[in-house]
Amino acid sequence: MSRRIPKERKYEMYKAILELKDLDECIAFFDDICAITELRSMEQRFEVATMLKQDKVYTEIMQKTKASSATISRVNRMLNSGTGCLSQVIDRMQEDQ
Repeated sequence: MSRRIPKERKYEMYKAILELKDLDECIAFFDDICAITELRSMEQRFEVATMLKQDKVYTEIMQKTKASSATISRVNRMLNSGTGCLSQVIDRMQEDQ
């Protein structure tokens, strides 16, 4: 929990996300609220995080995701010293498979 969290957040958007009913509605919501480049960046970072959790090496991750080593390093740093939530979600998803 070492990441600094902004003192003020706009909670309404996060509450709205919790109201989404299924995967299709979630995709549509994010298509409406984000630019395509923002979505692709988030999707790439999530894929990088998943591969890091699977102990894949940087070169393999770079080849599969086209992410830069800087992005991979940033995601790795976040996995190791972030809030831990992303790691928990990835673990849950892998348990469900």
